[in-house]
Amino acid sequence: MPETTDPRVAVYLDFDNIVMSWYDRVHGRNSYSRDRQRIAADITDPEIAESLAAATVDVGAIIDYAASFGSLMLTRAYADWSAPVNAEYRSQLVARAVDLVQLFPAAAYAKNGADIRLAVDAVEDMFRIPDLTHVVIVGGDSDYVPLAQRCRRLGRYVIGIGVAGSTAKSLAAACDEFEAYDQLPGVVPPAASDKGGRGERSSRGRGRGRRGGSGEPEKQAQQAPAGEETASQPEQGKDAVTEHQLFLAPRATVLGHDDHDDQAEDPQETAARLLERALELGDRGDGEWLHSSAVKTHMRRMDPSFSEKALGYRSFSDFLKAHADIAELEETGHERLVRAID
Repeated sequence: MPETTDPRVAVYLDFDNIVMSWYDRVHGRNSYSRDRQRIAADITDPEIAESLAAATVDVGAIIDYAASFGSLMLTRAYADWSAPVNAEYRSQLVARAVDLVQLFPAAAYAKNGADIRLAVDAVEDMFRIPDLTHVVIVGGDSDYVPLAQRCRRLGRYVIGIGVAGSTAKSLAAACDEFEAYDQLPGVVPPAASDKGGRGERSSRGRGRGRRGGSGEPEKQAQQAPAGEETASQPEQGKDAVTEHQLFLAPRATVLGHDDHDDQAEDPQETAARLLERALELGDRGDGEWLHSSAVKTHMRRMDPSFSEKALGYRSFSDFLKAHADIAELEETGHERLVRAID
């Protein structure tokens, strides 16, 4: 078997954890617990559907960030996929080659044991795939601290991803690198995505549950007439969620926006967004200039179907020159460097 120096990455998603945590981040502390029964009873209820749409998790942003560390060898998501709130994500997860691991909840506390199953699989994979170099743990529970510590002792580089405000500090400290889901490229921050919240209750929840917020949406709501507030907020929330999922369209199924499934997206726009995200993720070092070959490799990791020739360009440099509003190309001899336009 040919040897490769390319880092090899395994991704493990505690999907229930990230969905619930992001819902609480958008709508306020303990919002998911309060709405759990209504979500399980009828996910199509207009108020519930709107709340879930506003708190949609961008799976593509997580997978693309993980791909910036190396080639993805395996990606697993653990959840009860028979639950309607998780079933809505199945199509976009399958489209990104994610292995869906079915977990059935215990009757008493609706706990599915994802932490134990995820940890067992991760340790097994490290021994079964000895050349695995990076482990990405998506979840905020302190239960994953021993797993992160064990992975590091076994020589793996551990990256944690969790929702700000719902992640144990001990887990962040146990990882080599930790990134808040809120800060991933492509993720709409709560301050922008929850303008279309659920009226008065949602505004109160945001005030309690988000640290460091500007408070501008609530201030504007107080200044606006009551009739204008109720008319404009749902439309703003709808626009935010739609943009939130643009990178995954048309493959993604967005809660409350299924009409996007049948629309063919412009390949040029898709490639432009792919380039923009690759530059954002690649700019993690000391210098802002990146080798164009590294940027192209990263784009192919995020979307293996990307090809500049299929888009009508003779070379990747021509593709970069055609997107001068996104990337600046510098050619000196045989070296081609690129950086994002501020």
